[in-house]
Amino acid sequence: QVQLVESGGGLVQTGGSLRLSCVVSGTNLSRALMGWSRQGPGKQRETVAVVTSTGYTTHASSVEGRFTISRDNAKNALYLQMNNLNPADPALYYCSLPTREATYWGQGTQVTVSS
Repeated sequence: QVQLVESGGGLVQTGGSLRLSCVVSGTNLSRALMGWSRQGPGKQRETVAVVTSTGYTTHASSVEGRFTISRDNAKNALYLQMNNLNPADPALYYCSLPTREATYWGQGTQVTVSS
């Protein structure tokens, strides 16, 4: 059974940083594309960043230059380094693992930014 567990969210001041982690069990990530998404209050879920199995990354324009996605295949883990957080960033952040059968999601980790 594939499971994704996020951690690292919390409350931070504007301009602060957080590092989110996602640990995956039940499958090997070495050949998988993975991503981070977020859903803010009253908003639709949006893709924040994606990393391919070879390490190629893409970030949404809203977070480009501030957020960095990375992976550690040896640890079956995905990360999102978030710097210079601002009032547009608060949301429930999810990691995702698309497969042929389905897209798996974690339960999410909450990020809150105070001014």
